[in-house]
Order: sequence, then C-alpha cells, then structure tokens
Amino acid sequence: MDSMMTPSKNKPWLDKVIEDTLEPELPICDPHHHLWEFRHDRVAPKYLLDEILSDLNSGHNIVSTVFIECSAMYRASGPEHMKCVGETEFVNGIAAMSASGLYGKCRVAAAIVGSANLNIGSAVGEVLDAHVQAGGGRFRGIRCQGQWDADNSIRSAKDANGPDRFSNAKFREGFAELAPRNMTFEAWCYHTQLKEVTALARAFPDTTIILNHFGGPLGIGPYAGKADDIFPIWQKEIADLATCQNVLAKLGGINMDINGFGWENHNTPPTSETLMQATRRWYEHTIEHFGTSRCMFESNFPVDMTSCSYNTLWNSFKHLTLDYSVDEKRQLFHDTAVRTYKIN
Repeated sequence: MDSMMTPSKNKPWLDKVIEDTLEPELPICDPHHHLWEFRHDRVAPKYLLDEILSDLNSGHNIVSTVFIECSAMYRASGPEHMKCVGETEFVNGIAAMSASGLYGKCRVAAAIVGSANLNIGSAVGEVLDAHVQAGGGRFRGIRCQGQWDADNSIRSAKDANGPDRFSNAKFREGFAELAPRNMTFEAWCYHTQLKEVTALARAFPDTTIILNHFGGPLGIGPYAGKADDIFPIWQKEIADLATCQNVLAKLGGINMDINGFGWENHNTPPTSETLMQATRRWYEHTIEHFGTSRCMFESNFPVDMTSCSYNTLWNSFKHLTLDYSVDEKRQLFHDTAVRTYKIN
C-alpha cells in the first residue's frame, strides 16, 4: 500500500473478500465518483488522488473517470453563490495532475460535474460561467441534490425543503440556463420523487438529464423491509421516465445505507455474485427501458465503499453482463459515459 494513501475505516472488513478481476482488459469509464477530505462521517474520510488511484489500480481497466460534486473544498470567502466554484478549482488541479501521465494511464476527473444553486434563477449563469473558466476545459454540467423525504430519519439534501424541488419556478428559471451552455444536469432524488424528474425532463427536452443511482430506492425508515412493495411502483416510474429521450440512467449507487440492504452489518462483505443477485432486478429493468446506449455503470465511490470494494463492485457488473454482446458491454462500461461527458 502506498505510504501516502489513507485507507478507509472499514478496510480490514473489505479485505475479507478478495476476488480475481473479471475481464480485466475491458475498458471502463467510471462516470461517478467523488473526491474529498475531512469527511469523518464517511468510511473514507479522505479520498484524494492517492486513494482513488488505489481503487482504480485494483484490477479493472479504468481508462477515465468523471468527478461528481460532493460539496468539497468550497471557497471560504466571497459571495455565497460563488463559493461552489472552489470545488471545480480543486478537482481541476487533481485532473491536471492525472493528465500529466505521471500517475498512470487513467485520466482521473477527465470530466467535472459541479454544483450551483439553481434557486437563484437566471443569476446562476454567472456561477456556471465561472465553473467553465475554472474547469480547464473539463467542466460539463451540474448536479442538484434534490433528495427529500417527509420522514426525518431519512437524510434530505441541504437545499431541499420539500418534495417540489424540481418544479419550483425559480429553480426552473435557473435550470433554463443550462441548455444554452450545452451543460448536463444530474438528478439525484429518492424513488418517491421520480415523477418530478419526468416532469422536468418533459419541460426541458433540450437539456440532457442523467438520473443518479436508479432514482434512490429507499429501504430504511418507513421503507425498511418493503422492497417488494416499492419495486413495482418504481418500475412504472422508471418506464415512464425512459420515454424522455433526453434522459440517461446511471446504474449503481444502490449499495448505500439508505437502500436498506445492510451489507455493512454483515460479518463479511458480499461477494460480487451475491451483490449482483441481490440487486440485479433494478439493473435489468432500467436497461430494458433505457437501452444500453442510455445507461452507464457507475461506482459512486467512496460512498458505496461502505458495502464493498471497488474491484468487487465492478466484478458484480461483469457478472450481470456475462451474456451481453460486445457492443452492449462497450456501451454500458465505457461508450455511453464517454459520449455523454464528451471525453476525448
């Protein structure tokens, strides 16, 4: 282990399951990971270049990645609405280090997705333009953490004060600033809010929307033990959302504590086969309706590290696609992400 790398708090537990990498030559673009430090509430309080390289070099052929906002390294001073640009400045520095080739062939953060408060309306254009300037040609769009639930035991996004985040008039005024700049929008919500994402997609057909983490199927609090009841409702909402041709789906991020599988409470982590068998219905339904050209596997690391290692997670995707065609695999593991985020 690199002496500069800080291991996750649960590394001894993760190390109880070590697998050979499946299809190690298959090119992969990981379109969803974070970078941060001082996150003591996470199993990985520090996840910077050394830490992500340890995962990227664990066996799979990761050729590029996409950073997704996580409120990291905001500016400590200046106008409130501009502080989020600090995150893009921070990540672009790491991306530049990776692009030097001194750290290996993988291009970490080849594309950057930041954050901006769309609730300030058209004034958000100033923020978006500042992100572009700070992003060194890598900035592609923003993510809105819109997840909200009425039950206080379930974490809601810091700026989400109710269920109508995506339908708010001021929010939509800000959202309208994305398409003229050819920027994407990442929708992070819970399964109870999928109708809102569909309505947003239909109202803005010229804006590319990427659904994160299957729309967040909840499995804790009032939803604990109710996956078989929630699944058919979610199925219908996903099928409806898939009719919007401007929407793509990220396949992953379903191993968080909020999803209710409780892997972190087991004596040993799940194997890749166990992981996939437990979650495959969510993957297969989404792929069925969106098609491989609008789907991309994601790691959601280091968040999903609470349940499994990076190598195990990508092995689970390869178990799922064992009988898929070469072209279908290429789309799911690489091409859809590279095309969506314009990675050369």
